[in-house]
Amino acid sequence: MTTPAVVEEKFELDSPTTSSYKDEKKDYLKDEISISSQPKGPLENITEEFHFTWRSCIVGSLLGCLVAASNTYLGLKIGWTFGASLFGAIFSFAILKPLSRILPPKWGGGYFGPKENCSAQSAATTAGGLSAGFVSGVPAMYKLGLMTTPREDAAALILFTISCAFYGLFFAVPLRSHFVVKQDLTFPTPRASAITILSLHDSVEGEKNAMKKAVWMGIWFLISFLWTFISYWLPFLDTLHILYYIGEAANYVPLQDADAVWGWFFRWDFPFFGAGLMTPGSTVLSFFISSIIIYGIIGPLLVLNGTFVAPMGFRAAGDTTNRFFLWPGIALMALSAFTELFIHYDSLWRGVKGGVEELRLACMRGVNFFRRIVLRTTLSEEQNNRYNSVMDENEIFAENQLVPAYWWIGGTFVSIIFTCAIMGEYFGMPVYQSLIAVILGFLLSFVGIQASGETDINPVGSIGKMSQLVFARMPAESQNAVMKNNLMAGNISASAASQAVDMVGDLKTGQLVGASPRSQFLAQLVASFFAIAVAVGFFILFTEAYPCIIDPNIEASDCVFGLVAVTAWQNVTLLLTGNGDPLSKGSIIATAVCAAAAVVLPLCRHFFLPQKYHRFFPSISAIGIAMINPQPEVPWSMFLGWAGGKVWKRVNAEAYDNLMFSAAGGLIAGQGIAALLQAALKIGGVQANVVVATCIGKLAENCP
Repeated sequence: MTTPAVVEEKFELDSPTTSSYKDEKKDYLKDEISISSQPKGPLENITEEFHFTWRSCIVGSLLGCLVAASNTYLGLKIGWTFGASLFGAIFSFAILKPLSRILPPKWGGGYFGPKENCSAQSAATTAGGLSAGFVSGVPAMYKLGLMTTPREDAAALILFTISCAFYGLFFAVPLRSHFVVKQDLTFPTPRASAITILSLHDSVEGEKNAMKKAVWMGIWFLISFLWTFISYWLPFLDTLHILYYIGEAANYVPLQDADAVWGWFFRWDFPFFGAGLMTPGSTVLSFFISSIIIYGIIGPLLVLNGTFVAPMGFRAAGDTTNRFFLWPGIALMALSAFTELFIHYDSLWRGVKGGVEELRLACMRGVNFFRRIVLRTTLSEEQNNRYNSVMDENEIFAENQLVPAYWWIGGTFVSIIFTCAIMGEYFGMPVYQSLIAVILGFLLSFVGIQASGETDINPVGSIGKMSQLVFARMPAESQNAVMKNNLMAGNISASAASQAVDMVGDLKTGQLVGASPRSQFLAQLVASFFAIAVAVGFFILFTEAYPCIIDPNIEASDCVFGLVAVTAWQNVTLLLTGNGDPLSKGSIIATAVCAAAAVVLPLCRHFFLPQKYHRFFPSISAIGIAMINPQPEVPWSMFLGWAGGKVWKRVNAEAYDNLMFSAAGGLIAGQGIAALLQAALKIGGVQANVVVATCIGKLAENCP
């Protein structure tokens, strides 16, 4: 399980902004020296014959499905998703390494090495990475009344997901040459995955440590899973209304309101305990302290003096807390992300320019191939060689290990045609608008890959909003069609960026491990089918069990999910298409102040604050999320996870360094799977909340 990638906006990470492949190799060699000093196992010197195997693809894809379940749950709550690279690398090793020794070759046995492990990790990343649209743009379409129900729209959703899965997959292939080989970008999380995979296989001690990590991850997975699953019948294992009962005993109503009205209760939110473990303190504290100020101080005081007409919700009578802070929060998230992008405009421009040039050369090679093979045209040697790209000196793979050009050119061409057909048939988008959306998605993918390669931040939300901005005044037959086209354009761009970043990141891992790009591509191709099925299936399951996700008449503050990303996409669409509700004067002023702060503060950090102090700088994006998130128990849970991690590190720093990511991964994945089963029980009509003693008023309707 890797660090979070924010679906709605970027995630603050303290990562080096520049690196070179040579420096990277030096760092790796240091790691390799320490690893190679351990005694070798009897099979460790065997040369890997196969980098791609069906066992690695299937196991990796199934592990990715676990992460997809968690991402759907977490994304609907707060707008964050987690990559599956480290989770897939460690767990696939723990599963396949023992089986490779126990089973005969015909039943899946035989040597399992780091290159095959890399293919399993690539499959996990792909299978777990298609949730982004289903926790942001797609639910926003339902909230705006632009679609019917997910069950009735299943064909449209599946076909759209197919187009997202494959054009991102095929398009990523030519970008490897520029971003991974030529530019030598760092890609911090993929590099960490590569080092992890190599350490797992490079010594007997490494294998023991891997098994320990897997056991630790499995223990926390089971705890999180069983605890959450049982809480379906025993609500005190889900939520404890501590402040309410203290207030009731003391006959102090404000304390009861803090719990029952403002949401300051304790929830056993294991995924956010895990997220807090992995998240930098500047982000956690920014999120938590901002939530206290907004939903613990400002909101209650302004409701008390009559400035806000109600604590939560959207009322025609006037402002509420989350209505007032909605646009200031969106301004902080969106503009801070854009500012971070433009601060690095030079490297981003290099990425766009290099990516376009690499794509142009590859397309022209495809044209020459078509002329020679299909049209039977005789080309001169100069014509044949004009568009050949020179093999980079850092390229370590032979021609037969790379992905053939006709694979990705043909796949991209078919994917574009398929996308245009789906957009026209099921979403009413004209062909020319679909083409513009696809081209924008490709171009903005360069920005996402460059940003992710340098900083580990994938600005998916900002990329989607750039497309929405372009489509703000695109003509359509009705106002609903304008909004639908606007959202679908954002979905296409965000999906392209998300997929391309994941794919190129995996190829970076393969570069460092030595796994062939062709084997990784095949693993990603197989896993894409798993990703399509689970992304749509999980979305339909959750929306059937919890109609508040898509019902326009149920507000986010009344939903078990916070719908942070959904709310942001919905309201940005309304604003850009001229359908939004007017803001109060106070909210306009607050939005203007936050917009200025979102631009000025990142500039100050970048140009005036020394690099060593950056990790102490507040996360502007997290403050924006706090303004939109109507569920304060989420930052409270993250704070507890972060604080617990600090205590753990102080008590046993070595165990913390070795096992923290494993514990966090187990916590996150376990509750995601349990949430799926709870949704199935809810749809099946199984009685919940058997014990209601801890619910407010001891009433079942007040149970979670």
